[in-house]
Amino acid sequence: MKPEKRRLKYWIGQLHLWLGLASGLLVLFLGVTGCILAFEREIENVTQTYRFTPVQKQALLPPSALKQIADKELPGKHAHSVSYEPGKSAQVVYFSLAPEYYYSVFLNPYTGKVLQVKNMDEDFFRIVIMGHYYLWLPPTIGQPIVATGTLIFVILLISGLVLWYPKNKAARKQRFSIKWNAKWRRVNYDLHGVLGFYMTWVIIFISFTGLVWGFQWFAKSTYWLASGGKNLVVFEESFSDTSKAQEVNLNQPAIDILWQRARAAHPNFTGSIDVHVPDSPKAAIEVALNPDTKTYWKTDYRYYDQYTFKEIEVKHQYGNFAKASVADKLMRMNYDIHVGAIAGLTGKIIAFFASLLAASMPVTGFMIWWGRRKKQSLPTRERIMVPATSIRKRRTPNPAQVMQEENT
Repeated sequence: MKPEKRRLKYWIGQLHLWLGLASGLLVLFLGVTGCILAFEREIENVTQTYRFTPVQKQALLPPSALKQIADKELPGKHAHSVSYEPGKSAQVVYFSLAPEYYYSVFLNPYTGKVLQVKNMDEDFFRIVIMGHYYLWLPPTIGQPIVATGTLIFVILLISGLVLWYPKNKAARKQRFSIKWNAKWRRVNYDLHGVLGFYMTWVIIFISFTGLVWGFQWFAKSTYWLASGGKNLVVFEESFSDTSKAQEVNLNQPAIDILWQRARAAHPNFTGSIDVHVPDSPKAAIEVALNPDTKTYWKTDYRYYDQYTFKEIEVKHQYGNFAKASVADKLMRMNYDIHVGAIAGLTGKIIAFFASLLAASMPVTGFMIWWGRRKKQSLPTRERIMVPATSIRKRRTPNPAQVMQEENT
């Protein structure tokens, strides 16, 4: 075995190389789609004007009225939720897994005028999201592939840091900057190493949040560490007491009553209010209040019996925000961290460039490998023969050494 092969760094380099070659295309794809999705909301707000309805001095139509209007646009489909936000159009969402469909109906919340009926399966960003999450494959196939690729990428980030760390102080300065006036091979090497170093400290959080979605064992382990040893409670549906159905005689739909109660309890609320429509007699009604619509983690989820209106307590993290633990809030932040929204527009910009650099890593890495492979494939004499004059300029060995090198 050659001396360099005895070193741990050599084997880390081999691991970095072959895992990089195996996952390169997937990492490139996830990086590019991540860039596209970074400013999804901002782009939609600019290009889809039907999302906005100015605040008016008149009463809002209740959820049941908006649902009834939207139902006429999509006969035979069941409404999932009705959403309100000041300055925005009301949105009635139709979502089902069997049969599979996903629609959004945008309405003027004051007049009930239908502004847009949108098939979300044909929406550009929805298509990109399905590729980013599942590679446009069935979720049971695509998700494990994406999750495994993300895990490999995390290993590449860690091994890349080990390989980046310079051997001596003289080389450390060069590892923090790109030598733009060098030949393209050196510039490409610096782009891979230097930008990879800076990118790692951001993209590692994006990768970890992706693993939380991708692997249950990773999500449970993260929660266990954050909670100090408690187990993650998986989300489960809440149910109403159907035995009370015959005892209740309502003069208006339950979703309207709960919506009015939520508004009365928060008179100056400027965030969004979502009221979920029960899909069966035993289903509970969810009311979600998000005070900061630029993120999702602060949303207050409440569940009510659709007959008695009694609040149903839940043990999973998607419940009452005031009662959520630190670990619960961390799990809620997962999406907002993943897209950078946790730090506002600045965070999204950072996430965009981190994803862009992550997408470039397989390209620059492949070029480094291909260049070395091509160099190694040259004849031995062509690779090592140099003019004797250049040798003398670099060092002054004895004449016997020069002749030996020239004759090799």
